[in-house]
This record gives sequence, C-alpha cells and structure tokens, in this order.
Amino acid sequence: MNPFDLKGKIALVTGASYGIGYAIATGLAGAGAKIVFNDINQDLVDKGIAAYKAEGIEAKGYVCDVTNEDQVNEMVATIEKEVGTIDVLVNNAGIIKRIPMHEMTAAEFRQVIDIDLNGPFIVAKAVIPSMMKKRSGKIINICSMMSELGRETVSAYAAAKGGLKMLTKNIASEYGEYNIQCNGLGPGYIATPQTAPLRETQADGSRHPFDQFIIAKTPAARWGNAEDLVGPAIFLSSAASDFVNGHVLYVDGGILAYIGKQPDRK
Repeated sequence: MNPFDLKGKIALVTGASYGIGYAIATGLAGAGAKIVFNDINQDLVDKGIAAYKAEGIEAKGYVCDVTNEDQVNEMVATIEKEVGTIDVLVNNAGIIKRIPMHEMTAAEFRQVIDIDLNGPFIVAKAVIPSMMKKRSGKIINICSMMSELGRETVSAYAAAKGGLKMLTKNIASEYGEYNIQCNGLGPGYIATPQTAPLRETQADGSRHPFDQFIIAKTPAARWGNAEDLVGPAIFLSSAASDFVNGHVLYVDGGILAYIGKQPDRK
C-alpha cells in the first residue's frame, strides 16, 4: 500500500490557474487526485483549464472570490454535487502589496488581510462540515516565511501570514478529533514569472541585488522552483501525514535555519 496515493481523492486548490497553486494541483493530480480549482474571473479559470488539459489533467474550474462567503458556499455545494465531497483543501489564493507601512492605507492593509487570512477561514469553514461527517480531511494553508519573519514593505502580508499560521494550529486543535489534519506549507523564495524581474541579469552582467541577497541567505544557494513544493504538498494531502497536525512545513532551502555568512575578515 502506497501511503502517498491520492487515487479517489478530490482536491480543491484555490487560485490555482497558474503559479504555485497550479504546480501543487498538477502534482496532486499526478498522485491520483481529482482537481477542482477556482479563480477570481472566467478568463483566469479558462486559462487554467487549458493549462491542465495540456498536461492531460481534466480539472474543473469555478469563478469564485474567496473573500465572499456566499460565493464560496455556493462553489463548495456545486463541487459536492458535480464532483463529490472535498477530501483535500489547499488554501493557496493570496496577494502581496509591497508598500512601506507608513505609506500604506488602511484599505490596502485590509485587502491583504481579507484575501490572505479571511479567505482561508471562509473556504475552510465551508468544507469542514462535510469532512466532519466522514471523519476525514486534509487542509493545507499556504503560509510563508513571513509567518515567522518580518521584512520592510510587507507589514500586511506578514500580519496575514502570521495569522494564517495560528489559524492552521487552531483548526488542527479544534477538528483533530474528527480525523481532520490541518497543516501549513511555507514556501521560501520561489522562481515564478512574478519574481522573474528580481532575477534578471543586470546590464554589467551581475546578478540583481535582490537575487544576490536571496542566494547569500539560502544554504541551498538557489531560488526554489514551484516543483519543490509538490512532494511536501502530496505528503500533507495523503495518509502519510495522518498523525501530522498543526505543523508548518517550510520549503525554503534552509533560510529560516541560517544566520548568514560571517563577513570576510580583513
């Protein structure tokens, strides 16, 4: 028996038309799961469906705003009717606004909190009752190194991801007796189209300053790839993690364990 086998499981991955969510969903599909996903508009959903189809994956996509409780409840009810009860939820949808705190408006702060923290609460709340009935379920919240660390310009994101870490622990505490495991997955710095400008070679042939900073701070001496998250996601979605609950698994190449190199002595 393969404890990582997801055959017969239905996995909902939020915001999974592209990027990290898409990579995780593709990996779960490879382990046998049936994929359902959502995104904020029909264009993104259509692009996601086309991308999955190109990989030979028959995913079903839904237009849904994760901050809208009525929309989320309707989506989950439709999935249960059209596909089946959700076995695995990956709360991936999120945004970041890189603005110095003293320049950020309260509305901008609230928007990040709403999507990155309230959204996972709303979606988890929608799927938990059915998981309780069958006494089985996996919830994975996509946390961040900013669940543990602070950095300039990301006050709202760090507040949301820190809160998401504690929401993860509380879901595990409250619903563990129903054989529901809720864990976090904390990506490090991942090479995606969104981070490509930070990795561009400069005119003089040198690395971008932020690229240099990340390489110097990462024991693995590289950026992560979205595929680096697939194995950990499969683990947290499968029977292999049935006694792992309330944990955040950081996939960061060792950044959180590393104090950094000592400056060269002269």
